[in-house]
Amino acid sequence: MITQTDRELRVHDVGHGDHVCLAYADDAEQRRVVTAYVSAGLERGERVLYLADQDAPGRVLDWLASAGWDPRRALASGGLVVTTAEEGYLADGSFDAEAMVATLRREVEDSLAAGYRGFRVSGEMGWALRGVPGTEQLERYETRVTEVFAGQAASAICQYDARRFGPDALDAFDRCHPGAVEPAELYGSAGLRLLPSFRAGRRALRVVGTVDYRATEALAGALETALQWPGDVWVDMSELEFIDLAGVRALARAAGRMPAGRRLHVVDLAPLMCQVISMVGWDETPSLVVSARGATA
Repeated sequence: MITQTDRELRVHDVGHGDHVCLAYADDAEQRRVVTAYVSAGLERGERVLYLADQDAPGRVLDWLASAGWDPRRALASGGLVVTTAEEGYLADGSFDAEAMVATLRREVEDSLAAGYRGFRVSGEMGWALRGVPGTEQLERYETRVTEVFAGQAASAICQYDARRFGPDALDAFDRCHPGAVEPAELYGSAGLRLLPSFRAGRRALRVVGTVDYRATEALAGALETALQWPGDVWVDMSELEFIDLAGVRALARAAGRMPAGRRLHVVDLAPLMCQVISMVGWDETPSLVVSARGATA
């Protein structure tokens, strides 16, 4: 089974040939990824193109400056270009997938010819929600970027704000990418990682590894964070290796604290643990929905 971990890359590991999706639900996560990605490219001697959408390009430069980078030299040399979606994706007033792919191909060629070690690009994709002509080509464009960048000294991170894109659209665009940016951990140890993520376009908490008596408190803390997210909460157990009764009790308690009308969906849980939940009676909690591994959530 291909897991989410198999397709996720830490932002510092994104390199030549990679075309990955960043789905984010808060500004801090976007800032973390963008700052790391752009600064890593400059450190490696690559040319970097950034296409901003919601805010002025100066915001990205402020992020770099706050991280200790002075972007002025890179801007002056052309090693860093920060512009807008209108000047990039929508240069002709509409979106043309093949024209944009051709532009990126030229950017790669020109960057290498100028002596840079590679080319990297990141774009905010919110412009696709404004009814711009040609937006229906976006999925094809994402697929074509993967083809063009494969094996090349180039990489791309496409940014989708989960507060603006619905679950179906978010899932569709994520599937157009071979990989995704790994989110910052809520908790990490030798035996357990708890990560905010997305499952079928919905915000989720991924549980990777083992939840035993030493990790119950960490799981409870991560669930507390997840309860602050809007709407239903999904807990993805597809990479769980073991969970003890204390861990299951933490799930039931979190579900019991869900506001009226909201649910905690525990998905891809091992069938044996589903039986335990049923035997104890925790499945009678109205706000707790449990799905066995392999079932459709």
